[in-house]
Amino acid sequence: MERLISAILNKVNADARNIVKEAEERAQSIIEKAREQHKAKSDEERSRLTDEAEAEAARIKAQAAMKARQEMLAAKIRVIDEIISETKKSLSSLPDREKILANLTREGISALGMDEVMVYVSPKDAPDMKKVLEVDRELEGKVIGIKTQDFLGGVIVEDRNGKNRVDNTFETRLQMLLPKILPEIGKELF
Repeated sequence: MERLISAILNKVNADARNIVKEAEERAQSIIEKAREQHKAKSDEERSRLTDEAEAEAARIKAQAAMKARQEMLAAKIRVIDEIISETKKSLSSLPDREKILANLTREGISALGMDEVMVYVSPKDAPDMKKVLEVDRELEGKVIGIKTQDFLGGVIVEDRNGKNRVDNTFETRLQMLLPKILPEIGKELF
């Protein structure tokens, strides 16, 4: 009987060891699965956060690039405005104004195809235009009057009826030239 009890105890102990061993293995498997799931979730979260950070960095970079382009454009506009302003100052104090006025008046008369015209000049140029007409008898015969108007310089030539006119003012000529010269200025400066 003792042997029987001993055999039963050995069997019970062996079964208990097997049950404990299986429980430990299952527990270890569950722990390992939990670790893998935790790692996968951590990797997924890390990946999501990295993607968000990269997207935010790209957005910030794009905004900075746009702001830099806007500032560069504003600086270019300021430089071009300054060039135009300086050009206008230079135009208002050109030498040989009498010769310039005579040429611009002839050009206007020719474009209109008229023999009698009214000429508009800046108040500053009125004395010079009078001198031109005193010296140039051909122009004097075609110009029926001189009127003043506020502009930098040059002339506006108008037919007798005031219906057709040729604007040969410095401002108008500069405005006509700007689309042609601005790209060249841009190439030189920028």
